[in-house]
Amino acid sequence: MEKEGKNKANGSRLPQVFLNSPSGSSARERVNSVDPYGFERSKDFDYESYEELMSEYLAVLTRRSIKWSKLLKGRRKVEKNLKMKRYVRKGVPNEHRGQVWMAACGAQERLDKNPGYYHSLLDGQHDPKLLETIRTDLNRTFPDNVQFRKSSEPCLQKALYDVLLAYGHHNPAIGYCQGMNFIAGYLIIITKDEEKSFWLMDALLGRILPDYYTPAMLGLKTDQEVLGELVRTKAPGVWQAMGEHNVMWTLVVSRWFICLYIDVLPVETVLRIWDCLFYEGSKILFRVALTLIRHSQAGIQLAQSLPDVCDAFKQTTRGPFVEDCHAFMQKIFTEPGGLSMATITKLRETCRARIIAEGS
Repeated sequence: MEKEGKNKANGSRLPQVFLNSPSGSSARERVNSVDPYGFERSKDFDYESYEELMSEYLAVLTRRSIKWSKLLKGRRKVEKNLKMKRYVRKGVPNEHRGQVWMAACGAQERLDKNPGYYHSLLDGQHDPKLLETIRTDLNRTFPDNVQFRKSSEPCLQKALYDVLLAYGHHNPAIGYCQGMNFIAGYLIIITKDEEKSFWLMDALLGRILPDYYTPAMLGLKTDQEVLGELVRTKAPGVWQAMGEHNVMWTLVVSRWFICLYIDVLPVETVLRIWDCLFYEGSKILFRVALTLIRHSQAGIQLAQSLPDVCDAFKQTTRGPFVEDCHAFMQKIFTEPGGLSMATITKLRETCRARIIAEGS
């Protein structure tokens, strides 16, 4: 059964569908094998632990949903104040997530000021190279998500293609590069709206994470080095182990940053991180990374070789610590200690200058 939002003539609203299931599966298998966002669960998925965790978390979500409904009262604007920050850090309910993300990062304002712009990008002339590059990555995007399969109805590949194509023409300095497909896909899953996903991409890539996806990826390289400097002071044992085994930060954390923890951490945890990312900015990425590293520092420090270090970093993103998204999010605001934007800005300036000097 489908429940339509805007009709086709009005634009980019996608059908709100109940998730498709693998053909021939029973109702129970259908519920168990696919999560609420369309991702298939692994064969070794621990349903018992998950149900125990969710029974507690759903109660939290219900309380938060009631509070958010009272706070928003139908308003589209999201104020920047301590109360709102507290609410965002405790999690935005799914029914309000798209609206809050749009308002918090300025994407709604940009959409309102540029009516029809998204569709004009799709209606214009297209760069054949851009088309081909995007098409190549479509089938690689969330192969474990039933909504992105060609057999799905509707198939979200078409919406993904449109958003990436429009953004590529909107920002030709970036065009398209790997990693953007996963970000756009997540946005489409949550907003169920192409146009909103496009403007959220504009906020993320243009303002929140500048220079992450440009050909030189200077912003991404800079932030990886910034993390290294933060680890030097906040987890010196890990920093020492990295040096002893000559491990570059790019090797162990580049996916954390470029995919914004997609396919690194559980879906619910990623969405909670994104709540804060859209509201507070890129500082949240460092808080998450530092929390993961500090939590696993003993294992990282025991590593005897480069492969050992890489494996230890993989282990940091698995297990109950990251699966309990509510407890994890509380931890990221205490575990790393103080972390001001002024500190990050200063470190970025130093690291960027060093990278440019080394590359010249």
